[in-house]
Amino acid sequence: MKAVKNYLSVTKKEWNGMVVLVVLIALVLAAPYAYQKLHKEQTANFKDFDKISAILSVNKPLSYTDNKLSDEKLANPVMFVFNPNNLPAEQWKQLGLSERQISTIKNYEAKGGHFADKTDVKKIYAITADDYKRLEPYINIPPDVYAANKVKPGVVIEINGADSAKLTTIRGIGPAFAQRIVEYRTRLGGFLNKEQLKEVYGIDSVKFAQIKGGISVNPAYINKIKINQVDFEGLRRFPYLTNKQTNAIIQYRREHGDYQNMTALHNIVILDDNILRKIEPYINFK
Repeated sequence: MKAVKNYLSVTKKEWNGMVVLVVLIALVLAAPYAYQKLHKEQTANFKDFDKISAILSVNKPLSYTDNKLSDEKLANPVMFVFNPNNLPAEQWKQLGLSERQISTIKNYEAKGGHFADKTDVKKIYAITADDYKRLEPYINIPPDVYAANKVKPGVVIEINGADSAKLTTIRGIGPAFAQRIVEYRTRLGGFLNKEQLKEVYGIDSVKFAQIKGGISVNPAYINKIKINQVDFEGLRRFPYLTNKQTNAIIQYRREHGDYQNMTALHNIVILDDNILRKIEPYINFK
Protein backbone atom coordinates (compact mmCIF):
# COMPACT_ATOMS: atom_id res chain seq x y z
CA MET A 1 0.00 0.00 0.00
CA LYS A 2 2.84 2.33 0.87
CA ALA A 3 4.48 1.54 -2.47
CA VAL A 4 1.29 2.49 -4.35
CA LYS A 5 1.02 5.76 -2.39
CA ASN A 6 4.62 6.62 -3.22
CA TYR A 7 3.98 5.83 -6.91
CA LEU A 8 0.94 8.13 -7.07
CA SER A 9 2.38 10.97 -5.02
CA VAL A 10 3.12 14.30 -6.78
CA THR A 11 5.88 16.66 -5.83
CA LYS A 12 5.29 20.41 -5.52
CA LYS A 13 7.36 21.05 -8.64
CA GLU A 14 5.34 18.52 -10.65
CA TRP A 15 2.08 20.01 -9.35
CA ASN A 16 3.11 23.54 -10.43
CA GLY A 17 4.00 22.19 -13.89
CA MET A 18 0.54 20.58 -14.21
CA VAL A 19 -1.17 23.84 -13.24
CA VAL A 20 0.80 25.80 -15.87
CA LEU A 21 -0.03 23.18 -18.52
CA VAL A 22 -3.77 23.34 -17.72
CA VAL A 23 -3.71 27.16 -17.90
CA LEU A 24 -1.98 27.07 -21.30
CA ILE A 25 -4.51 24.57 -22.66
CA ALA A 26 -7.36 26.76 -21.43
CA LEU A 27 -5.87 29.84 -23.11
CA VAL A 28 -5.48 28.01 -26.44
CA LEU A 29 -9.08 26.80 -26.34
CA ALA A 30 -10.39 30.24 -25.41
CA ALA A 31 -8.36 32.16 -28.05
CA PRO A 32 -10.81 31.71 -31.00
CA TYR A 33 -13.78 32.94 -28.94
CA ALA A 34 -11.82 35.95 -27.67
CA TYR A 35 -10.77 36.84 -31.24
CA GLN A 36 -14.38 36.78 -32.46
CA LYS A 37 -15.44 39.07 -29.62
CA LEU A 38 -12.67 41.59 -30.29
CA HIS A 39 -12.90 41.53 -34.14
CA LYS A 40 -16.49 41.72 -35.22
CA GLU A 41 -17.08 41.46 -38.96
CA GLN A 42 -18.27 44.66 -40.54
CA THR A 43 -21.34 44.47 -42.72
CA ALA A 44 -20.78 45.75 -46.24
CA ASN A 45 -22.60 48.99 -47.03
CA PHE A 46 -24.32 48.06 -50.28
CA LYS A 47 -25.95 51.49 -50.54
CA ASP A 48 -22.54 53.10 -51.09
CA PHE A 49 -21.61 50.31 -53.48
CA ASP A 50 -24.75 50.91 -55.51
CA LYS A 51 -23.99 54.65 -55.71
CA ILE A 52 -20.50 53.99 -57.06
CA SER A 53 -21.83 51.44 -59.55
CA ALA A 54 -24.39 53.92 -60.79
CA ILE A 55 -21.68 56.56 -61.40
CA LEU A 56 -19.51 54.09 -63.29
CA SER A 57 -22.39 52.90 -65.44
CA VAL A 58 -23.07 56.48 -66.52
CA ASN A 59 -19.46 57.27 -67.41
CA LYS A 60 -18.63 53.96 -69.14
CA PRO A 61 -21.08 51.19 -70.00
CA LEU A 62 -19.93 47.81 -68.83
CA SER A 63 -19.22 45.31 -71.57
CA TYR A 64 -17.80 41.83 -71.77
CA THR A 65 -15.89 42.89 -74.88
CA ASP A 66 -14.07 45.89 -73.35
CA ASN A 67 -10.75 44.01 -73.40
CA LYS A 68 -11.28 42.31 -76.74
CA LEU A 69 -10.55 43.59 -80.22
CA SER A 70 -13.59 43.93 -82.43
CA ASP A 71 -14.07 41.99 -85.68
CA GLU A 72 -16.62 44.53 -86.84
CA LYS A 73 -15.93 46.22 -90.21
CA LEU A 74 -17.40 49.29 -91.86
CA ALA A 75 -20.42 48.40 -93.97
CA ASN A 76 -19.39 50.92 -96.63
CA PRO A 77 -15.58 51.25 -96.63
CA VAL A 78 -13.98 54.31 -98.22
CA MET A 79 -11.44 53.23 -100.82
CA PHE A 80 -8.43 55.39 -101.69
CA VAL A 81 -4.88 54.93 -102.98
CA PHE A 82 -2.57 54.16 -100.07
CA ASN A 83 0.91 53.03 -99.07
CA PRO A 84 0.45 50.24 -96.46
CA ASN A 85 3.72 51.08 -94.70
CA ASN A 86 3.00 52.89 -91.43
CA LEU A 87 -0.56 53.64 -92.51
CA PRO A 88 -2.50 55.04 -89.51
CA ALA A 89 -4.98 52.66 -87.91
CA GLU A 90 -7.89 55.00 -88.63
CA GLN A 91 -7.18 54.85 -92.37
CA TRP A 92 -7.00 51.06 -92.29
CA LYS A 93 -10.41 51.17 -90.64
CA GLN A 94 -11.77 53.41 -93.41
CA LEU A 95 -10.52 50.83 -95.93
CA GLY A 96 -12.75 48.24 -94.28
CA LEU A 97 -10.48 46.37 -91.87
CA SER A 98 -11.48 45.39 -88.34
CA GLU A 99 -9.65 46.31 -85.14
CA ARG A 100 -8.28 42.77 -84.92
CA GLN A 101 -6.88 42.89 -88.46
CA ILE A 102 -5.35 46.33 -87.87
CA SER A 103 -3.74 45.09 -84.65
CA THR A 104 -2.10 42.23 -86.57
CA ILE A 105 -0.66 44.65 -89.12
CA LYS A 106 0.67 46.98 -86.42
CA ASN A 107 2.28 44.04 -84.59
CA TYR A 108 3.94 43.03 -87.84
CA GLU A 109 5.34 46.55 -88.27
CA ALA A 110 6.43 46.71 -84.61
CA LYS A 111 8.57 43.62 -85.18
CA GLY A 112 10.30 45.36 -88.10
CA GLY A 113 8.00 44.11 -90.84
CA HIS A 114 7.80 46.12 -94.06
CA PHE A 115 5.65 45.95 -97.18
CA ALA A 116 8.02 45.95 -100.14
CA ASP A 117 5.44 44.70 -102.62
CA LYS A 118 1.66 44.51 -102.96
CA THR A 119 1.69 40.77 -102.38
CA ASP A 120 3.28 41.30 -98.96
CA VAL A 121 -0.09 42.62 -97.78
CA LYS A 122 -1.67 39.35 -98.86
CA LYS A 123 0.80 37.46 -96.65
CA ILE A 124 -0.66 38.99 -93.48
CA TYR A 125 -2.66 36.04 -92.13
CA ALA A 126 -5.47 38.26 -90.84
CA ILE A 127 -6.15 39.64 -94.34
CA THR A 128 -8.76 37.49 -96.08
CA ALA A 129 -8.80 36.79 -99.82
CA ASP A 130 -11.82 39.09 -100.19
CA ASP A 131 -10.04 41.87 -98.25
CA TYR A 132 -6.99 41.65 -100.49
CA LYS A 133 -9.10 41.56 -103.65
CA ARG A 134 -10.75 44.81 -102.55
CA LEU A 135 -7.50 46.49 -101.42
CA GLU A 136 -5.09 45.39 -104.16
CA PRO A 137 -6.10 47.95 -106.85
CA TYR A 138 -5.47 50.80 -104.39
CA ILE A 139 -2.09 49.69 -102.98
CA ASN A 140 0.74 51.95 -104.10
CA ILE A 141 4.24 51.36 -102.74
CA PRO A 142 6.77 53.83 -104.20
CA PRO A 143 9.78 51.84 -105.45
CA ASP A 144 12.28 54.32 -103.99
CA VAL A 145 10.89 54.00 -100.46
CA TYR A 146 12.33 50.58 -99.70
CA ALA A 147 13.87 48.75 -102.65
CA ALA A 148 16.16 51.39 -104.17
CA ASN A 149 19.08 50.73 -101.79
CA LYS A 150 18.84 46.95 -101.84
CA VAL A 151 21.64 44.81 -103.24
CA LYS A 152 21.04 42.88 -106.43
CA PRO A 153 19.74 39.31 -106.15
CA GLY A 154 22.63 36.93 -105.53
CA VAL A 155 24.77 39.48 -103.69
CA VAL A 156 25.68 38.28 -100.18
CA ILE A 157 26.37 40.51 -97.15
CA GLU A 158 28.60 39.33 -94.27
CA ILE A 159 26.63 40.21 -91.11
CA ASN A 160 29.40 40.25 -88.46
CA GLY A 161 31.33 43.05 -90.09
CA ALA A 162 28.44 45.08 -91.55
CA ASP A 163 27.09 48.20 -89.85
CA SER A 164 23.36 48.90 -89.62
CA ALA A 165 23.34 50.90 -92.88
CA LYS A 166 24.95 47.98 -94.74
CA LEU A 167 22.50 45.52 -93.20
CA THR A 168 19.53 47.50 -94.56
CA THR A 169 20.73 46.71 -98.09
CA ILE A 170 19.86 43.05 -97.49
CA ARG A 171 16.52 42.18 -99.04
CA GLY A 172 14.04 41.70 -96.20
CA ILE A 173 15.97 43.79 -93.67
CA GLY A 174 14.74 47.29 -92.82
CA PRO A 175 16.14 49.85 -90.36
CA ALA A 176 14.36 48.29 -87.35
CA PHE A 177 15.69 44.79 -88.00
CA ALA A 178 19.15 46.14 -88.80
CA GLN A 179 19.30 47.95 -85.46
CA ARG A 180 18.15 44.85 -83.56
CA ILE A 181 20.73 42.68 -85.31
CA VAL A 182 23.55 45.09 -84.41
CA GLU A 183 22.41 45.36 -80.79
CA TYR A 184 22.12 41.57 -80.36
CA ARG A 185 25.42 41.00 -82.18
CA THR A 186 27.13 43.39 -79.75
CA ARG A 187 25.74 41.52 -76.72
CA LEU A 188 26.60 38.15 -78.23
CA GLY A 189 30.06 39.03 -79.49
CA GLY A 190 29.22 38.01 -83.05
CA PHE A 191 27.36 35.29 -84.92
CA LEU A 192 28.79 31.80 -85.38
CA ASN A 193 26.13 30.78 -87.88
CA LYS A 194 23.06 32.09 -89.69
CA GLU A 195 20.64 30.20 -87.44
CA GLN A 196 21.49 32.50 -84.54
CA LEU A 197 19.63 35.30 -86.31
CA LYS A 198 16.42 33.58 -85.15
CA GLU A 199 17.38 34.69 -81.64
CA VAL A 200 16.91 38.33 -82.70
CA TYR A 201 13.49 39.64 -81.71
CA GLY A 202 11.05 39.53 -84.63
CA ILE A 203 13.05 37.20 -86.88
CA ASP A 204 10.86 34.13 -87.05
CA SER A 205 11.22 31.17 -89.43
CA VAL A 206 9.38 33.01 -92.20
CA LYS A 207 11.58 36.12 -91.99
CA PHE A 208 14.71 33.97 -91.69
CA ALA A 209 13.79 32.05 -94.85
CA GLN A 210 13.42 35.41 -96.61
CA ILE A 211 16.87 36.76 -95.67
CA LYS A 212 19.17 33.75 -95.26
CA GLY A 213 20.09 33.62 -98.94
CA GLY A 214 21.47 37.14 -98.85
CA ILE A 215 23.76 36.77 -95.84
CA SER A 216 26.98 35.06 -94.81
CA VAL A 217 28.74 34.67 -91.45
CA ASN A 218 32.47 34.98 -90.76
CA PRO A 219 33.24 33.73 -87.19
CA ALA A 220 36.64 35.46 -87.35
CA TYR A 221 34.87 38.68 -86.36
CA ILE A 222 33.73 37.26 -83.00
CA ASN A 223 34.81 39.14 -79.88
CA LYS A 224 35.40 36.54 -77.18
CA ILE A 225 34.78 37.05 -73.47
CA LYS A 226 37.92 37.22 -71.34
CA ILE A 227 36.46 34.99 -68.66
CA ASN A 228 39.25 35.67 -66.13
CA GLN A 229 38.91 39.46 -66.41
CA VAL A 230 35.26 40.19 -67.07
CA ASP A 231 33.17 41.53 -64.18
CA PHE A 232 29.53 40.79 -63.39
CA GLU A 233 28.14 43.74 -65.36
CA GLY A 234 30.20 42.85 -68.40
CA LEU A 235 29.22 39.18 -68.35
CA ARG A 236 25.51 39.66 -67.62
CA ARG A 237 25.03 41.28 -71.04
CA PHE A 238 25.88 37.96 -72.69
CA PRO A 239 22.46 36.64 -73.82
CA TYR A 240 23.13 32.95 -73.15
CA LEU A 241 23.59 33.39 -69.39
CA THR A 242 21.07 34.28 -66.69
CA ASN A 243 21.97 36.58 -63.79
CA LYS A 244 22.27 33.57 -61.47
CA GLN A 245 24.62 31.75 -63.84
CA THR A 246 26.67 34.93 -64.33
CA ASN A 247 27.01 35.37 -60.57
CA ALA A 248 27.99 31.71 -60.12
CA ILE A 249 30.80 32.06 -62.69
CA ILE A 250 32.17 35.19 -61.01
CA GLN A 251 31.94 33.68 -57.50
CA TYR A 252 33.62 30.43 -58.55
CA ARG A 253 36.52 32.40 -60.03
CA ARG A 254 36.92 34.38 -56.80
CA GLU A 255 37.00 31.22 -54.69
CA HIS A 256 39.10 28.96 -56.95
CA GLY A 257 41.22 31.31 -59.03
CA ASP A 258 41.39 31.83 -62.78
CA TYR A 259 39.75 29.41 -65.17
CA GLN A 260 42.23 27.34 -67.17
CA ASN A 261 39.75 25.61 -69.48
CA MET A 262 36.13 24.51 -69.83
CA THR A 263 36.60 21.72 -67.28
CA ALA A 264 36.38 24.19 -64.40
CA LEU A 265 33.12 25.60 -65.74
CA HIS A 266 31.68 22.08 -65.71
CA ASN A 267 32.03 22.18 -61.91
CA ILE A 268 29.39 24.91 -61.70
CA VAL A 269 26.16 23.03 -61.04
CA ILE A 270 23.75 25.49 -62.69
CA LEU A 271 25.64 25.36 -66.01
CA ASP A 272 24.26 22.36 -67.88
CA ASP A 273 25.84 20.76 -70.95
CA ASN A 274 23.58 22.67 -73.35
CA ILE A 275 24.64 26.05 -71.94
CA LEU A 276 28.30 25.05 -71.88
CA ARG A 277 28.18 24.04 -75.54
CA LYS A 278 26.63 27.39 -76.48
CA ILE A 279 29.11 29.54 -74.57
CA GLU A 280 32.34 27.61 -75.24
CA PRO A 281 33.06 29.29 -78.62
CA TYR A 282 32.77 32.70 -76.91
CA ILE A 283 35.17 32.06 -74.01
CA ASN A 284 38.78 33.21 -73.94
CA PHE A 285 40.86 31.73 -71.08
CA LYS A 286 43.97 33.86 -71.62
